[in-house]
Amino acid sequence: MSSLTPEAPKPPCAPPQPANASNTNLAHLNPLPPSVFTLPQTAQLEALYTIIRDKETSRGDFLFYSDRIIRLLVEEGLNHLPVVKRTVETPTGATYEGVGFEGKICGVSILRAGEAMEAGLREVCRSVRIGKILIQRNMDWIGRRNDPTKTLLLQATGGSAIKAVEVLIEHGVPEERIIFINLISSPEGLTAFTSRFPSLKVITGWIDQGLNEKAYIIPGLGDFGERRYCT
Repeated sequence: MSSLTPEAPKPPCAPPQPANASNTNLAHLNPLPPSVFTLPQTAQLEALYTIIRDKETSRGDFLFYSDRIIRLLVEEGLNHLPVVKRTVETPTGATYEGVGFEGKICGVSILRAGEAMEAGLREVCRSVRIGKILIQRNMDWIGRRNDPTKTLLLQATGGSAIKAVEVLIEHGVPEERIIFINLISSPEGLTAFTSRFPSLKVITGWIDQGLNEKAYIIPGLGDFGERRYCT
């Protein structure tokens, strides 16, 4: 007969460590800036990144698996949007007190690599408006200071992100209403970016070791735009 004595409570598990923790140069980013968020560093995510890092990966596989990561990044970005309480009536006649997104959502992609994230955003945000960062006119719909619109800035890597944010701010988008979503980061890039825009949230999939003498992310995945568009 089994004992009815309750088991002693188990000690809480330590939070999972990043799968690449032993291979990253994060000494000056430990802990990460409070405005930086990464995807859960699971074995599955590392497997996806391993595929797109491999120089032998076919273009078809590169597209497929990078799109999978992009979808995860967009979903995580939506987790950081503000919500308001919303009550709905269910088909059973009951009421449910839930939440809904506050204001509007729009996306701005940085040409060219950022365009790869547009499809992922459209798949999860119905009728979302998406602009290009090089279109610097007629951008009033992005959101002024009295408008709760949240802007998701889309980019594969962060080399041009600082200038892109400056353009958005010049067009009246408050810094705190921008969420920067990118595929892969370096500690140096995150430090420079968050120092310049401390109120802006950054959602990144992976943080690599650092930059080499040519300012390429190492180990990195090469030029994302060239690999995706075969240029």
